Amino acid sequence: MQIGMMGLGRMGANMVRRLMRGGHECVVYDINAASVEALVAEGAVGATSLEDFVGKLKPPRCVWLMLPAAITPKIAGQVAALMTEGDIVIDGGNSNYRDAVDQAKRLGARGLSYVDVGTSGGVWGLDRGYCLMIGGPEQAVRHLDPIFATLAPGGGEGVPADAPTAQRGYLHCGPSGAGHFVKMVHNGIEYGLMAAYAEGINILKAANSGNQAREADAETSPLAEPQYYQFDIDLAGVTEVWRHGSVIGSWLLDLTAEALKKDAALEQFGGRVSDSGEGRWTLKAAVDTGVPAPVLSSALFSRFSSQGESEFADKLLSAMRYAFGGHVEKPKE
Repeated sequence: MQIGMMGLGRMGANMVRRLMRGGHECVVYDINAASVEALVAEGAVGATSLEDFVGKLKPPRCVWLMLPAAITPKIAGQVAALMTEGDIVIDGGNSNYRDAVDQAKRLGARGLSYVDVGTSGGVWGLDRGYCLMIGGPEQAVRHLDPIFATLAPGGGEGVPADAPTAQRGYLHCGPSGAGHFVKMVHNGIEYGLMAAYAEGINILKAANSGNQAREADAETSPLAEPQYYQFDIDLAGVTEVWRHGSVIGSWLLDLTAEALKKDAALEQFGGRVSDSGEGRWTLKAAVDTGVPAPVLSSALFSRFSSQGESEFADKLLSAMRYAFGGHVEKPKE
């Protein structure tokens, strides 16, 4: 099957490679000509402009966008302007599901289908496959099934070829917007899981606090019963053993164990944790629908803090302590 892929970054390029491995013809375009050239060398059909890109596709044209959420609506509109009735625009990025609902309505009026595909798999998807959460019209989704089946992990051992698609790694979740809604919540959960691992392992790291010298002054809370905190825990070893038979085992834990094995002190990281929008949108949906989500909200706010957004509040706390008690701020270590 022929498909056009626009946006050849970390995921887009590997998705093209996986599709070509599966026998599909891929027409590729990116503002970075080197990215296009690299895939052309591997068998893709390159395009030099948006017009050239769409022009090399055969009706019904299928264009998959793997772009940042901030520019996807604009680019989707530009691509759609070059397409004709019966063509399909697919958004596989981490876009806001509301954009998909609105875009589907606009394109639908012109006879175009808009399919939103929440795509999970990261840089490992080339070999592992991608988990796909799909929203869009039934007919368009059915037409794209060979593409989804190739990108998805597949059922693995013991799963028959005719098993439900969810068992093979992809699912039509509902009308346009449903795919990105499911992916949004998926990423919100991811925030919470990551925070739980990070906080728990940080407690393990502090398990030897009883062996550390602590200043005895009015600005330092004493450690009660230091005899109970005299363990030098091998963090890499713990995360490795948790991978084998533990109820908290996961692929996320596998990656964590590998990171600690390579660099136990995580020296290459500064600790600033970005958020690309999905956590915020998940919490908005929780508020709008009245669903409590304390774990996910805590994880999101923790990311804000890591980005320096708590700095002024922290300064204000220090100022208040100084104002009412004359507490002089201790220097950061």
